[in-house]
Amino acid sequence: MYKRILIATDGSELAVKGLQKGLELAAQLGAHVDIVNVSEPWAIGMYDAMGWSAGYEASAEYRQDRETAAQKILQPALETARAAGVSDVLGHHVLDRYAADGIIETAAACNSDLLVMTSHGRRGVTRVLLGSQTAEVLARSTVPVLVIR
Repeated sequence: MYKRILIATDGSELAVKGLQKGLELAAQLGAHVDIVNVSEPWAIGMYDAMGWSAGYEASAEYRQDRETAAQKILQPALETARAAGVSDVLGHHVLDRYAADGIIETAAACNSDLLVMTSHGRRGVTRVLLGSQTAEVLARSTVPVLVIR
């Protein structure tokens, strides 16, 4: 059935639940797992006291800070995968992309045949105003998406 599953995580409590469910499925199917964490772009318009753009987002320190933060999410996720009996697992960090874009691009690059992600359950006006990365992935993905609530 599914041979390569991409699981998206932001490290939140809900995302950990999605990770666990995705790993259960992968273990049952003997599927390869890719776990992705996406670091969204730094807020544009950050200026120092003189009114100049701080330039932090172009610095090596910025990249290292973002990578360190991503690894704090990915390393425990990889350990959880191995503990769940999924040994064929890789972690991916996507820098400076919106979550939906990073997830869809990683799924294509990894040749994933299933995406697993969670929904924060936004409804009505809140969903319209805030948008939903899960809804964006559902609308644009060319492979099936399993949404865990």
